[in-house]
Amino acid sequence: MQSPAVTSTFSVACNLHNRRLCAAPATGHNRLAAAPSLRLDARRSGLSVSCSAAAATEESRQIASLGPDLWNRTYYPTKEDANTVKKPWYVVDAEGQTLGRLSVLVADHIRGKTVPTYAPSMDMGAYVVVVNAEKVTVSGNKFNDKMYRRHTGRPGSLKEETFKKLQARIPQRIVEQAVKGMLPSGRIGRHLFTHLKVYKGEAHPHSAQQPVDVTHKINKKPSEAIKDPSA
Repeated sequence: MQSPAVTSTFSVACNLHNRRLCAAPATGHNRLAAAPSLRLDARRSGLSVSCSAAAATEESRQIASLGPDLWNRTYYPTKEDANTVKKPWYVVDAEGQTLGRLSVLVADHIRGKTVPTYAPSMDMGAYVVVVNAEKVTVSGNKFNDKMYRRHTGRPGSLKEETFKKLQARIPQRIVEQAVKGMLPSGRIGRHLFTHLKVYKGEAHPHSAQQPVDVTHKINKKPSEAIKDPSA
């Protein structure tokens, strides 16, 4: 049987231990002063990083021994499925094509919406080469009325020019801005935009990739474009 002095000492130690665990986190220099006592409490309680890591490893082994999850068969693409080496290449001729319809087709192929393995958070799309960018057309009075604006970042440095002037100066930028506006914003959108290759004229340096011509899909409905066996 323990003496009253030992019992009282034990109760005092338990109270101090509970106060340390229930106390709010220290701030500033007090946090450094409280760190040794917290580590001492952790050692006394039997908590350690190595023990928790070993428990996590044992738990993962037990989960692996159960085999595949029969209740979760939903397909989700992996990093191997989105490998850049396996991506197909397409080419689109912009001669006489409407800018909006052309951009929709290009954005869908870059995004990967034409394949059954499409996932919004993964890069499942393809590379698209656009040629004859200077021959793209627009409807209505947009040829003279459509404005393109950019800013250098300095006060009063807003630059404006019409579709007609920009097409004569840098025709590739018209297609690039139209397609970029149809891609998601953020990190994945910036990554997908690098899969677009726009050139002035019919020549392009991607013949080794053997791109497939999908220009005939521009004026088709999405359901017809997917069912088309020639793509």
